[in-house]
Amino acid sequence: MEETKHSKSYPVVLPALIPDIKSVYDVYFASFLNEKMARIMVDIIFPGGIMDAEDFRKNHTAGTLAYWHSADSQYTFKCVDNHSGDVMGMALGDIILRERTPEERQFTGIPWLEGKDRERAEKVIGPLAEMRERLFGGARHIYVHVIAVHPSYQRRGAARALIEWGIDLCDRSNLPIYLESSPTTMPLYKKMGFVTLKEKIVHKKEVLGTDEDIEVPLMVRMPSYANMTFDQWRERGYPDFEKPGLSTGSGSHIPVLGGLISRVVKMLTGLIHS
Repeated sequence: MEETKHSKSYPVVLPALIPDIKSVYDVYFASFLNEKMARIMVDIIFPGGIMDAEDFRKNHTAGTLAYWHSADSQYTFKCVDNHSGDVMGMALGDIILRERTPEERQFTGIPWLEGKDRERAEKVIGPLAEMRERLFGGARHIYVHVIAVHPSYQRRGAARALIEWGIDLCDRSNLPIYLESSPTTMPLYKKMGFVTLKEKIVHKKEVLGTDEDIEVPLMVRMPSYANMTFDQWRERGYPDFEKPGLSTGSGSHIPVLGGLISRVVKMLTGLIHS
């Protein structure tokens, strides 16, 4: 009976609501365990077992709620099972509909860390912010911080549902999507239509504490009617794309884990000052 129920269920993407914060972030944190690069990053920005502290999740939920009250361009979505309503996956993204000022784009560092822990974390996170500034400046775009699926719901179509929704938004909003992939998910993105940029970020093994350097694939997906590459768009000064009529938006392309770190930075900065 259980198998029959699952065979008829499918993932649905909806806006995350305030009561969803805990369940959405249950997915967020659980997904770290199964992805090598994400786990390394988490250990760097939460050194010394901060995440294991008894009140961490309670404070995190309060900080996230405070951040939601002030955020004007970042959106949180959940992917739910259409039968049970259980949260299978989640996504965070900046939808930049207007040009941003230099002040709005400024990297504020890692204020909750001190000394060598902060220095190490900023060596990893800083280049991500610097590269986004180099590629986009104040130009309008969609930035995927993270797409995560709970380990219990993997291979059930949740990631595909979230990404197809995002790609539809890309076409409808007339904006390119940018993300920092992990090495393990890059082949999936490429298969689904994302392009790897020539620019690269390489995290040094001495900083990560790994056996080898790790390259961060930078990927973009242009609106389907853009008729130009990302490089051409940059060279021409980030012009608007000509949208033929009322586009219905379509796509069966796909990304997964994007700028996890910058999202955590923003959330925790809000938590510190709340």
